[in-house]
Amino acid sequence: MAAEMYKTLFAHLFPGDGDEHGAVLCAGLIETPGGPILTVREVVLAKEGTDWVPGDRGYRKLLAPFVARQARRCRDEKLVYLAVHNHGPGDRVTFSDVDFESHERGFPALLDLVEGMPVGSLVFAENAVAGDIWLPGGRRLVVSRLVVVGPKRIELRPAPGVANPVSRQRYDRQVRIFGERGQTILSHSRVAIIGLGGVGSLLAELLGRLGVGSFVLVDPDRVEISNVPRLVDATGFDAMSWLTAEGRPGWLRRIGKALSTRKIDLSSRVIRRANPYAKIKRHFTPMETRQVAEALKTCDYIFLAADGHRARLLFNSIVHQYLVPGVQLGSRIQAEELSGSVVNVHTTARLVTPSCGCLVCNQAIDARKLNEESKPDAMRKRERYIDKDDAPTPSVVTLNSISASQAANDFLFYMTGLTADEAFQGTVQGRPLDRRLRFVTPRADEGCIDCGKSSESRFGRGQNWPLPMID
Repeated sequence: MAAEMYKTLFAHLFPGDGDEHGAVLCAGLIETPGGPILTVREVVLAKEGTDWVPGDRGYRKLLAPFVARQARRCRDEKLVYLAVHNHGPGDRVTFSDVDFESHERGFPALLDLVEGMPVGSLVFAENAVAGDIWLPGGRRLVVSRLVVVGPKRIELRPAPGVANPVSRQRYDRQVRIFGERGQTILSHSRVAIIGLGGVGSLLAELLGRLGVGSFVLVDPDRVEISNVPRLVDATGFDAMSWLTAEGRPGWLRRIGKALSTRKIDLSSRVIRRANPYAKIKRHFTPMETRQVAEALKTCDYIFLAADGHRARLLFNSIVHQYLVPGVQLGSRIQAEELSGSVVNVHTTARLVTPSCGCLVCNQAIDARKLNEESKPDAMRKRERYIDKDDAPTPSVVTLNSISASQAANDFLFYMTGLTADEAFQGTVQGRPLDRRLRFVTPRADEGCIDCGKSSESRFGRGQNWPLPMID
């Protein structure tokens, strides 16, 4: 759930009167091998005395016309209907026997009304949430957690979790900062790194050392000799330099290139040296494939370290459709075309969350380049799109490390709850040549197809909405 929606819901449920209140959440559905994920698209508050009234068998209830109206909306838009009410304060909550009896009476009829979508109910305490989800066919699930995505990450569960014991000897210095609970959060986190080049390989090293437990690595390229100075742990052997060196016969260079190490395998090696228990899924493809999009559904955070504008558009859509926060990052060196002298050096870590930072609204996706990248290579050559823009750009490991470190620190503080509300938003732009930092506040367009809340937007839609740029 996005932070602004949670703030609205919390204020409605807990206005300070100590009473119970009601609402309905309309949520997108994401089916995964580990079970469904629900993404809240809209919060509908029940009006006191009109939609939320004294109950016949329980203390309070949602009136049938209000329930039917919201259920039909969910049916028409392929969303999940979730009834909401609250109990008291505290960090533990559960449904009462009366609540479960009302589910038994009402949910079978609701399942018929929504025609194939799940229905359910959530009950909140001030610092806890429990859920009872009914699936078509009679199967029932409980809600394991609610993650609030925004300037500050909030995670609610039915009851406080028991921190898993961590290796004091391995992570002792980190645990002293954010505690064993924070280290447990990192060990349970699943992150994606899109692009394992100069920035992405540094991220793999940093996140592996932090003890992140699960990775999705995406890159279609292999190590080349020109990559070795910028890729963590890369060697001439990874690049098969004795076979691919200039002057070798073409056939030998092709063999060497085919035998060189894949970047996803290099970064996997780096991660496992830091954390041998890490789970790693590797995709030797561009980001814009259905199998990668499926893998990103279950991530807690996405690092986009690839240059393409097609990848940016898909990343931006996934952030807002699946409510998965992330960051788009990189570094750039601008030089005079004739003299070759350095004009500008800048690094970027641009946060993109369901609450702020849409790449479309902030003009970080170039329509011309997006059009060029969408054309087949042969067509691009005929239309002379392959020019100086496609040439390898200058890159230095020390500059890449600025972006990677900023992004890794943002992730660390966000996941472990150390982030101030105003800190986790916008873009940090570095100017290392001038030793300056610039902070850019993101803008948002209410009519945006990605982050807007109009009926046409993809915000919180889950899987029942097409993603762009999928090959």
